[in-house]
Amino acid sequence: MKNTAARSAGPWRNEDPYIVTWWASRVECASALNRLHCDGAVSLPVLRHLLERLEVLASSWAEVNPSDELRLRSLRLLRVHPLQAADSLQLAATLTLIEPAMSTLAFVSSDIRLSEAAEKEGFAIH
Repeated sequence: MKNTAARSAGPWRNEDPYIVTWWASRVECASALNRLHCDGAVSLPVLRHLLERLEVLASSWAEVNPSDELRLRSLRLLRVHPLQAADSLQLAATLTLIEPAMSTLAFVSSDIRLSEAAEKEGFAIH
């Protein structure tokens, strides 16, 4: 989780607060926050506060659970895009849930490769 991504998320989040994400997103976010603490970038009290905010945010989003369909989509994405496994699962989850409406929805990520793959799959990028 990069500060620039968090700051740039504000405008679109105010317009459309509905978030759909892969079920492991909470783990990925917690990993990034804990890494900031381990690297000395945030203190323990700040880490605790950020993890609490993550839990509040996570309680409001919709999660896509693992499935055979999701695994197959993820494997296809790995063949056609230079993605890491977790990123292919994130994009596959989004495609699985909202593919019919994806031309009208924004895909938000601070990861350049993931954003490029999502754009090639038909999403608007923010």
